[in-house]
Amino acid sequence: MSMDLQGRTAVVTGAASGIGAACARRLASAGAHVVVLDLDADRAEAVADDVGGTARVVDLADASAVQALDLDADVLVNNAGLQHVAPIGEFPTERWNTIVAVMLTAPFLLARQVVPGMIEQGWGRIVNISSVHGLRASPYKSAYVAAKHGLEGLSKVLALECGSHGVTSNCICPAYVRTALVEGQISDQARTRGIPETEVIEQVMLAETAVKRLIEPSEVAELVAWLCGDAAAVVNGASWTMDGGWTAR
Repeated sequence: MSMDLQGRTAVVTGAASGIGAACARRLASAGAHVVVLDLDADRAEAVADDVGGTARVVDLADASAVQALDLDADVLVNNAGLQHVAPIGEFPTERWNTIVAVMLTAPFLLARQVVPGMIEQGWGRIVNISSVHGLRASPYKSAYVAAKHGLEGLSKVLALECGSHGVTSNCICPAYVRTALVEGQISDQARTRGIPETEVIEQVMLAETAVKRLIEPSEVAELVAWLCGDAAAVVNGASWTMDGGWTAR
């Protein structure tokens, strides 16, 4: 797919690895200067060096640190996330607070920083990496599911507020992507459910999908790139599923 982001600045959160790193590479290949935003300084620097971008180190769970970033951007990709798997009666409050801070409050704070500039110039793209869990729930993932449902709502509000100014906001809702986060979930689910990890993949992660494989980060990044292009100028307030047919049921 041909697209041109020459002269554009793209901020990608959680861009030191996984989906975020794939997005950073894809947007850079389209000409964007990518700001690699991550907590892991070494990996963020490595990705930034690889794509000719800039690394910014921040703890997205720290609202004051996020607000101090003072970013300008043409493209904002809210990707950073984390997971904790536990029954509701055993779910630690501090993990709930951290997950919601990183996956919902930080996208709000970042959008609040960059949207005024996007509106002023009459062009902008916000892409929120949601999840199939932004549309469907699963047991033992109360914070993650709640945060992703909240991100879906935030994205739609931004779409309504900003669409008339040439600024779009959309969600991408993948099922399980081949990332370190998913590898951690496999271990957590195996422990919580008392089954082997192989059964977690087959019986839990791929049970609802018609396409029986994990998604590759590069596949998500390709949809991100399309949403940032001019061909998607009227695509706004949408939730794009990449779930192998999970939500078709």
